[in-house]
Amino acid sequence: MTAERGARMKRVLIVSQHFPPERSGNASRIYDTAQHLAKLGLGVTVVAPHPTFPTGTFPRVWKPSERTTVDGIEVLRLWGWQPNVRDPGFVSRMLYYLVFPLHVLLRLIFTAGRYDAVITSTPPLFTGIPGYVAKRLLGRRWILDIRDLWIDASISLGFVREGSLYERMSRRFEQMCLAHADLVGVTTTELGRRIASQYRVAAPMELMPNGVNTEFFYPVSAEKKRQIIYAGNVGHAQDLEKVALAVKAMNGKYNLKFLIVGDGDIRGQLEQMVRTEDMTDWVLFPGVVPREEIPKLLSESLVGIAPLKKMANLEYAAPTKAYEYMACGIPFVGCGAGEIAHLARDSGAGLIADNTPESIALALATLIDDPAMMESMGQKGREYVQKKYDRRTVARKLKQHIERMAWTSA
Repeated sequence: MTAERGARMKRVLIVSQHFPPERSGNASRIYDTAQHLAKLGLGVTVVAPHPTFPTGTFPRVWKPSERTTVDGIEVLRLWGWQPNVRDPGFVSRMLYYLVFPLHVLLRLIFTAGRYDAVITSTPPLFTGIPGYVAKRLLGRRWILDIRDLWIDASISLGFVREGSLYERMSRRFEQMCLAHADLVGVTTTELGRRIASQYRVAAPMELMPNGVNTEFFYPVSAEKKRQIIYAGNVGHAQDLEKVALAVKAMNGKYNLKFLIVGDGDIRGQLEQMVRTEDMTDWVLFPGVVPREEIPKLLSESLVGIAPLKKMANLEYAAPTKAYEYMACGIPFVGCGAGEIAHLARDSGAGLIADNTPESIALALATLIDDPAMMESMGQKGREYVQKKYDRRTVARKLKQHIERMAWTSA
């Protein structure tokens, strides 16, 4: 390696289906990671489609590409299919998932030499297409960032039929990716264990948790309101119906409001259920709010809600929203086994309830009836994420991997 090569700024390309102004957990995760890497001295380019998620909430854009700079990050928007309804059908979803990574691949064929490493963030699974080609044909180092078991979750939620040709082809492609990536990042230990049990993983596997930006999410000085809050994707994996029914059962005594902040595939179904159950005075849908307002909304709430549905294929998940609640100094009530239960136990900042309105109501009442316990759990949560899950720490670890790869390939 020459001195000139060693001194050159290392450049990384991050391929993500989601990026702000989208409000998903992964959009903020990719933004924070890219920003921290840029501050640490790397040249960072994020390639993403035009804003789309939640589907049906952004206007369609027909520009082939658009390049901007955001907080030191070069952002390249490439055209992809944008579904125009909230809960698109299978064909529209597949176009959304496939057109964008294929467009990235075409660009990368001519520009791969600019980058020392390529990071692809999945799900969706198909963002791995440009990473695989960059590694196998273009000689780039490849970090495969895996946030969940997308195929398993799709089967559990009824989007994909087990044993179908689509499932078999998807699993074959996932195995190809895991066999050729230079590094596999996983968000939780349980996710890594499950991947290793299902696939042959040739590369080192590193824990790269979702984490939280503790400088952005912090306890805001605000008067507490009689409300609990869910802030995130209003999707199929969350058991929000049970939480709404729990609040309904409690409101003879507690006079709580339940804020569901965000948007997603099932928001319309939830709103219909709330009207049917005559809960419109208690369950409120502020929709998508500016990210800058979220810390205050969390801080003035009594409890944050992280209700994963009872599915074995979701037990590896530790929702980003739980870290955000903790960073803002409020306790959380979660549903689900696995990582969310480990997080509640290890941090001392959460209670885990069964997926029933009765159990959720009991957990909420336990907290609300003991303000001192709520305050103590909130403090423990803030200290815990500052120590273990700050995104600056995760980015520093990732930078070390990128630089080591760049030096090895030089």
